[in-house]
Amino acid sequence: MIKMKSNPTEEAIRKAISEVIKIADRMPGVVILHDVRDWRIAWMSAWGLKQLNVSLEELTSLTAAEYYSTYFNAEDSADYVPKILKLLENDKDDDFCTVFQQVRVAAEADYVWHMSGSKVYLRDDYNKPLLVITLASPIDAMHHMTSKAARLLEENNFLRRNLHRYSTLSGREREILKFLALGKSSGDTAELMFISQNTVETHRKNIKQKLNTNSYYELCEYARAYDLI
Repeated sequence: MIKMKSNPTEEAIRKAISEVIKIADRMPGVVILHDVRDWRIAWMSAWGLKQLNVSLEELTSLTAAEYYSTYFNAEDSADYVPKILKLLENDKDDDFCTVFQQVRVAAEADYVWHMSGSKVYLRDDYNKPLLVITLASPIDAMHHMTSKAARLLEENNFLRRNLHRYSTLSGREREILKFLALGKSSGDTAELMFISQNTVETHRKNIKQKLNTNSYYELCEYARAYDLI
């Protein structure tokens, strides 16, 4: 009978997982191991499986795309994916990154804010990352950090969604938008900028067309998001 040779990489991964299993239940959060080769879940602690109401076998059978589309808010990814990629490019094992993520237990459920810390847990013989370990904990809904995180991420999402519109504004239009958001009238703005009131009103009309909104609230959002006020 021919004895099959074991795959050293798979053996190393199995050993690493077994080491984490021994301590996972004592950790103050959900412990997750990601297989960097395809970003599937390699393992998750019992607390996380219970929250998601899924078995380990079911979870590890999901592709990375299926996992993230089912349980995570896609808009958050623009914030945390670059941080994860930067972590993987670094060869320092003691480096880690911390991110806010919105997680839901099912496609129809509401999102719950979590704070997650990740670091490289296992590397191959060429020092390339194999496993990333993450410790994730829900943030108390009454905690002030929840509302702060929500505001910050919403502002970041607004910046990304609307940059193509905002970038069409000229320098003068941005200055007029600033005064508009500060509650200045056309006459006040004209005096401050040493231009005619008709010119200000023309610029305001163009600003609204370029930003595709007549809402004063949304115009103020642009001014806040792009640090005009």
